[in-house]
Amino acid sequence: MKLTIFGTGYVGLVTGACLAEVGHTVLCMDVDQDKVDKLRAGVIPIWEPGLEPIVERNVRDGRLRFTTDVEEAVRHAEVQFIAVGTPPDEDGSADLQYVLAVAEGIARHMPRYRVIVNKSTVPVGTADKVQARVAEILAERGEAIAFDVVSNPEFLKEGAAVGDFLKPDRIIIGTRAARAQERMRELYEPFNRNHERTQFMEVKSAELTKYAANAMLATKISFMNELANMAELLGADIEEVRRGIGADPRIGYHFIYPGCGYGGSCFPKDVQALGRTAAQIGYDAPLLRAVEAVNNRQKTMLFTKLAKHFGGTEALRGRTIALWGLAFKPNTDDMRAAPSRTLMEALWAAGARVQAFDPVAMDEARRLYGARADLALCRSKYSALEGADALAICTEWQLFRAPDFEEMASLLKAKVIVDGRNLYSPERLGADGWHYYGVGRGAA
Repeated sequence: MKLTIFGTGYVGLVTGACLAEVGHTVLCMDVDQDKVDKLRAGVIPIWEPGLEPIVERNVRDGRLRFTTDVEEAVRHAEVQFIAVGTPPDEDGSADLQYVLAVAEGIARHMPRYRVIVNKSTVPVGTADKVQARVAEILAERGEAIAFDVVSNPEFLKEGAAVGDFLKPDRIIIGTRAARAQERMRELYEPFNRNHERTQFMEVKSAELTKYAANAMLATKISFMNELANMAELLGADIEEVRRGIGADPRIGYHFIYPGCGYGGSCFPKDVQALGRTAAQIGYDAPLLRAVEAVNNRQKTMLFTKLAKHFGGTEALRGRTIALWGLAFKPNTDDMRAAPSRTLMEALWAAGARVQAFDPVAMDEARRLYGARADLALCRSKYSALEGADALAICTEWQLFRAPDFEEMASLLKAKVIVDGRNLYSPERLGADGWHYYGVGRGAA
């Protein structure tokens, strides 16, 4: 099939590349000429394992192209994906201006029937708004062209997006229109060889499914962090509790790891947006507010532990803190709403200096913060420790899991670790003379 993707950000580029990989002919459209030029030259704007070779291969073979021409994109294919950003508005609701702008562009140039697919994460009711905008523009044109609007939310984990797309656990498609269902079934046929993964449902059900999934996972994380904070005060070890409850198949082990809070482009934004949707329909959703509040508090936990260890916030002035991990999770360079940012900004406000290392997010940190005297971006995890008063860990990268503690002790001024991901054994480090502070485990 010929397919058009509007947007070459995280969702759009992964979607376009993976659909080309299974044999479709894909044209990706973006308004950013510089980004399109770079993509044509093989420069990938995001760090995602496995994506670059798929883009290169399909560009070379002619199945994947990039353009800034809206008319070309609309005329290219019957199925048009909208995969542009929906950043949070000032009130926490999703900003739909880019989604509706694409819908308008499609309506102005569509020569015949089109299936318009919302791939962006959008609030319930967005398909109705897209439908109305397209109908309005077609009326202005004096055209009576048929079209269908479909909700097809993405369920891609950063760091594993290629695998998630090529081997999905479910494909949610919101439409009751027979013609659109036929096109979508054909489109996703390569992903249903072993068993049927496609679930057709009402448009609003599909829109809500995406928000419900992310809010459910965020709730598990915040609940576990709430338990971790209680365990710390009670003298229990949350890691033992985690293993105990995870053995129950009704609970399982996924997303019950305590830590320094969730971040990224999805959970914070989607929990906020779902809460805003509840407010708009007059429904009080205290659980959603609590999930967000717990997470915001949890992001301050590393700073609080550092300040307590050194004798108060004022005692941090002039100190240097080593930081391992800048990305909000491993296998990505995404620092949006990352706990590392909350920690660094609090340390700077207290007059401390940060020496940071991350395997892939260093360029993103430079882009966000520029050159500053109180931030050193170091070449390795060990160089970040040199002369530092303590180490804080924000991201559970594999290369942080089994370090040389003797070398670490020789580089740090003091044997102090504040671990936001519970990577190490408090008993072992305590026996070796370390001050080790985990999450929900007490202090070694």
